[in-house]
Amino acid sequence: MKAKSSAHYQREFRKRLREMGLVKKEVWIRPEFAKQLQAIEKQLREPGANPTAGAMDMEERVKSWTTAELYDALAGAGLNAEAEFIDGVEPAIHLTMNDYGDLPVFLTVVGDQIIAESVLWSVSDVRDVAAFNEMVLRTHKYFPLSTVSLDNLGDEGDYYHMFGALSATSSLANIVFEIEVLASNVIQATEAYSEHLK
Repeated sequence: MKAKSSAHYQREFRKRLREMGLVKKEVWIRPEFAKQLQAIEKQLREPGANPTAGAMDMEERVKSWTTAELYDALAGAGLNAEAEFIDGVEPAIHLTMNDYGDLPVFLTVVGDQIIAESVLWSVSDVRDVAAFNEMVLRTHKYFPLSTVSLDNLGDEGDYYHMFGALSATSSLANIVFEIEVLASNVIQATEAYSEHLK
């Protein structure tokens, strides 16, 4: 099967929207209201949408988490983990995942997204880096909601990380789900890629 370009899929997406009875409208807004417009657009695509919803209701739908608010909310979220708030220029949450051998997971709100990540291993732990990188590129899609990155940790060198990203306006339930899936994926990735490690 011949691969299709992203333009093909964009045309198909727009065609489906038209078939749903939706119409395209261009609007001009201030950039700081982009998230609110996106949320309103999403709501107005739903059958039976209420375009006269109150401003407070709409504001609640698009409220973004801060790292500090997320830390407080996770305390009562039923996540079996110890949490520590790390204050700094970019605050983070350090989670010790009790059900996953005390796996450390870091969570932070960066702009419009929440990043959950965990260190896999250093590049120096890999037998053949080129072969391993190719293996990861061909297989990381089998770990739902997570992907693998290569990050430099300063004096410690390059490390592979597994991470997931979701919107900073996500529900607490979705955030907890993302954390649990990430932790499970790290354990599975460690088993799946172990033959490539020294």
